[in-house]
Formats: sequence, structure tokens, C-alpha cells
Amino acid sequence: MNTVLLTIILVPIVEIYLFIKIGSQIGAFNTISLIFITAITGVFYARYEGLNTLRSGINQLIKNEVPAYEIVSGASIAFASLLLIIPGFATDLIGFLLILPLTRKIILGKFTKKFKNKSTQKKTYIDGEYEDLEDDNDRKL
Repeated sequence: MNTVLLTIILVPIVEIYLFIKIGSQIGAFNTISLIFITAITGVFYARYEGLNTLRSGINQLIKNEVPAYEIVSGASIAFASLLLIIPGFATDLIGFLLILPLTRKIILGKFTKKFKNKSTQKKTYIDGEYEDLEDDNDRKL
């Protein structure tokens, strides 16, 4: 099954389950308040971390270096902000993990190692020459 389709189906199921469990423990009003508080806090913290990443990227450009980590980090902060705006506890947890610099570096480090291993694998090529052979009738002339 396609992972995107599976994610679209499973995320709301997990969120509804968590709403029911947490809502039964702390009450409906507190659950709704907690969702709004995490969304507002997450958006402000995402803005703060986004500006720090932008500042770091500009410093890298001034040093004539490619801000590769800053670009990936900025994209993960944007994705984390989206997760924090979506109501739910599981998406908020993943969003906060992506926003915090320490956990973001760990998560991105694992992904970059995975992609570096694929791109740096030794490729085997056979170097050779070829000659286009013509029909025997053309050679006899």
C-alpha cells in the first residue's frame, strides 16, 4: 500500500484516539485549550528557530560556503510548523521534535547518513571501446 495513503488514513485515527483518551482524563475544555496552546507556542517557537536558521544561512553565504544544512533545517522547520498548526497531540509531538535544534540535528543526521550512503556507494563501471561493424558486402568494395 502506498505510504502516503497509509499516512493519510492512520494519522487521523491516531489523533482521534488520543483526543478521546486525553479528553477523558483532563476534560474536553482542557483538551481544546491544550491544543490551542501547543499550536500558538509552536508557531512562535518555529518563527524564532526559523529566524535563527536564516541568520546562520546568511553567515554561511558570507563565508562563501553552501548553507546545505540550513536549507534542510529551514524546510524541516516549515514542516514542523505545519504539524503544529494541525490540531492533534501526535502531530504536535513530531512538530516539537523537529523544531528543537538538538532533536532536529539528530533526526536530520539520520536521514543524511541514509542518503549519503546511497550516493557514495562505489559505482562499478566497465570502460571500453566499441567499433561499429558494417555488413560484409560493404567491406568487399
